Amino acid sequence: MNGFTIGGAVVAITFASGVVGLNLYRVLPARHLSKETHDVIKLGTGMLSVLASLVLGLLISTAKTSYDSTSAAVRAYAADLTVLDEVLRDYGEDALPARRQVSAYAARLLSDVWTDRYGHPFMVENRAAGNILEGAFLAIHRLTPASGEQQALLAHATSLAISLLRERRLLVEGTDTTIQPIVIAILVLWLGCIFVSFGINGPRHATMYGVFVILAIGIGSAMFVILELNSPFEGPMRISAQPIRTALAHMVPPEP
Repeated sequence: MNGFTIGGAVVAITFASGVVGLNLYRVLPARHLSKETHDVIKLGTGMLSVLASLVLGLLISTAKTSYDSTSAAVRAYAADLTVLDEVLRDYGEDALPARRQVSAYAARLLSDVWTDRYGHPFMVENRAAGNILEGAFLAIHRLTPASGEQQALLAHATSLAISLLRERRLLVEGTDTTIQPIVIAILVLWLGCIFVSFGINGPRHATMYGVFVILAIGIGSAMFVILELNSPFEGPMRISAQPIRTALAHMVPPEP
């Protein structure tokens, strides 16, 4: 779900709902706009407003938690890539081919996920990137240690490589959207009803139109933030690529 599109749609829907409420007096009989009717509308609107506030707060909290978890996973992934390169460096020259493959994978990861201007809602890698990481694991597996120190380093490198393969699958498959479209649709319906009631109970002058514009922009911007946090690898709030760039800067250059 595109944050700009949905946020703009929410602004338009809520503002239009308020305008509809302001103009209902033209089509409704006078007895339908009595004081008793206004009191019931206010009570119902208060209940609906509480529900909408709770759902809106829950959506923001859920999206922020998911975003922070994914961001932490990317930083941990970059740290593991850096540590793996350092362990292979300590192993010696025999590990240079594996180091170059780890570096090539980091460069491909950066290109696949962060080069695209608009990005993707999920961490999208092509199969070639996975093959590079798997090739690095096989290159590590083929190393033959000549001392106890190299044997310990090889065991550590193998454990890190297996962990990276697992983390990669979790990042690729585990960054699905946490907010279902039906929840957004129901919330927007509630907000539309609330704004209609605001229009019915509000005074009918130009200031109200300005108030509705401000309120609609506020609600739309909140929806924009929710949807952007829910799509961590795309849009203006996408997760930073700096951890991967920093890891790549500390690695041996990929083989030309």
